[in-house]
Amino acid sequence: MTRSVTVYCSSSNRVSEEFFKAASELGKTLAEKQIGLVFGGGNVGLMGCIANAVMENGGNVRGIIPRFLEEKEVGHYGITELHVVETMHERKIKLTEWADAFIVLPGGFGTLDELIEVITWRHLGHHNKPILLFNVNGFWNPLTDFFDNLASQHMVKPDHHKLYTICNSIEEILVSL
Repeated sequence: MTRSVTVYCSSSNRVSEEFFKAASELGKTLAEKQIGLVFGGGNVGLMGCIANAVMENGGNVRGIIPRFLEEKEVGHYGITELHVVETMHERKIKLTEWADAFIVLPGGFGTLDELIEVITWRHLGHHNKPILLFNVNGFWNPLTDFFDNLASQHMVKPDHHKLYTICNSIEEILVSL
């Protein structure tokens, strides 16, 4: 049973409204299904949006933010728990440890870093938790095409796609958890 999911996503407030809508709907669904949210602790962008949606619908939210980002990303103090850590590495370890699964919404370099890390760790056998790419309007298609190119060049195994699941809807996410 999935008790909590770590969600990786953008901290930008300038992303498309469709991504905010997806984050909000996912947050509401997590709360309704009593699945706790673990996230990067910011009160901005999709991070703040999903945390707010979970809280507004009676859910549980645990955030982890490094001290140096606490002001920059405006640490979210309106959640169940906010943990301030010293380094990004501490943040990433807790985001991984506290999750039963990972959901990856659209995001930038930080989101990509976190995604690649949890895929690599799964590949190496460090964990066997589901990694779900929420493919809002095909956002992840170019990246998964690149992964296929890596396989065609023998950089990764042909069955690399078994390490993650592409989900085009919240219903697909729930089935995959």
